[in-house]
Amino acid sequence: MDIREIQNLIKFVAKSGATEVKLEMDDFKITIKTTETGNTETTYIQQVPVASALSQAPVAQQAAPVAPVAAATTENTTNEDSKYITVKSPIIGTFYRKPAPDKEPFAEVGKTIKAGDVVCVIEAMKLFNEIESEISGKIVKVLVDDASPVEFDQPLFLVDPS
Repeated sequence: MDIREIQNLIKFVAKSGATEVKLEMDDFKITIKTTETGNTETTYIQQVPVASALSQAPVAQQAAPVAPVAAATTENTTNEDSKYITVKSPIIGTFYRKPAPDKEPFAEVGKTIKAGDVVCVIEAMKLFNEIESEISGKIVKVLVDDASPVEFDQPLFLVDPS
């Protein structure tokens, strides 16, 4: 890819309204980030080792419409969920709702829990840590899929304390 093709790609991304586009070819990788006004903010060009290179097509057309919809949905959800208490992950690991694949989940939507009840298990470094609720109430929403990775302080459940 020569400099004219890179410049054309930058212009295309700026006009499309996308905020970020990543393009990986056999011998290089390009990342283009733009501001909301359409001005190009940052362009990275990086050489990639040939053995680990993957070919991808840019997804500029899909990136632009998804972001505003997600922001609006998150804002509405936050307002509705503000009356609930969030049970968060105390550690990094893999979230499991059941003690074993053939067992019932610890906590399901609609189930009433007490402080000290086990609500899930998080596997970290081959150790299964039972996560206990610090509050009493009714499970309103499970925020994480079973067998998904979770981060420290990531919301896991919404609990209605009333």
